[in-house]
Amino acid sequence: MRPRGGEFSVSLELRASLSRSEDPEKVLKAMKNLLGEGECRVVNETSTITVSSSSRRCLERIREQLRDRRVRSAARRLFLTRSEGGSVSIMLNRQAATEGIVALCNREDESPLGPIYLKLESDHIGTLMDWLTAYEVW
Repeated sequence: MRPRGGEFSVSLELRASLSRSEDPEKVLKAMKNLLGEGECRVVNETSTITVSSSSRRCLERIREQLRDRRVRSAARRLFLTRSEGGSVSIMLNRQAATEGIVALCNREDESPLGPIYLKLESDHIGTLMDWLTAYEVW
């Protein structure tokens, strides 16, 4: 059943591995460039940075980029092939993220320093995917 008015809960996690030569602050900035204005939590470990949130507002920038860059159809196909149960996991290009650009990756080697992994979970994952890739206004 589709929630009314596009209301649904979401949990998101962005994760990136760090190489020794990388500045963790620059990687974190690239990750935050992908997110909107919602609140998020950052965990900076030795070899991994994780940014998580339960705010749908954090996905606004990704949604806008998919629309503005005219890649909604490609994103939808990728979401559908990578969804499992109540979650979907995709990869985003790390270099593009440093400029605030959402660039989808099909394979890890499409992002030379390694991709940023985005995992989305929701009780209404189909509605979430529709919202991210919709051609109509919600």
